[in-house]
Amino acid sequence: MQRIVLTALLASALGTGAALAAPLSPPETPDPRASYRTQPLPNLGGGFIEFLFNGGRMAPPDPYAPSYQAARGDRPEWAEARRNEMDPRYQRQMVAYDGPEKAGTVIIDTPQRFLYLVQADGHAMRYGIGVGRQGFTWAGVKEISSKREWPDWTPPDEMLKRRPDLPHHMAGGPENPLGARALYLGSSLYRIHGSNEPWTIGTAVSSGCIRMRNEDVIDLYGRVHVGTKVVVI
Repeated sequence: MQRIVLTALLASALGTGAALAAPLSPPETPDPRASYRTQPLPNLGGGFIEFLFNGGRMAPPDPYAPSYQAARGDRPEWAEARRNEMDPRYQRQMVAYDGPEKAGTVIIDTPQRFLYLVQADGHAMRYGIGVGRQGFTWAGVKEISSKREWPDWTPPDEMLKRRPDLPHHMAGGPENPLGARALYLGSSLYRIHGSNEPWTIGTAVSSGCIRMRNEDVIDLYGRVHVGTKVVVI
């Protein structure tokens, strides 16, 4: 009887030891994208200016908005990496162009969310842009009336009347909603300007201004001059 009990205990101990000696399955590396929301976060107008212009109210979600907007609760490194993401369709690239506009002309294709700078050899430099949301789009022919590096922001009187709590002036810099460069269009309040929210490129989010990645607006800024023709369609 003792032999049977000892044999059973030994077998149990060996089984336990084998289980302990077996390698553990490595923990799965969390996928940063697993924490993305399946539904986009509420659209605050795509940026600081639009949020303020909308009186602090949330705008309805934009159907063109990328699905990879940052989710709440992300690890800081994931959230920071996601800030630099942009739909790859809107990366700057050279494309063929056989239209009627002369070299040096800027063409803004609002429906497709592209800005073209016509070249002299049958090509155009194409940039991704963010455009005016519904009710704020426009079309026409303008010219670049002035250029600014790291522009200041002065809210228009109409906005200040609605939001007297806003600063009357905001110095240029990385946190300024006009970004690294601004190209002013005629005598209007519209601009082509930079943005530190690259995930909004390719969307309809602004109050009529044309926004670009800071890298892209710096590139465009160096290629155009005051007086450049701008065709908005």
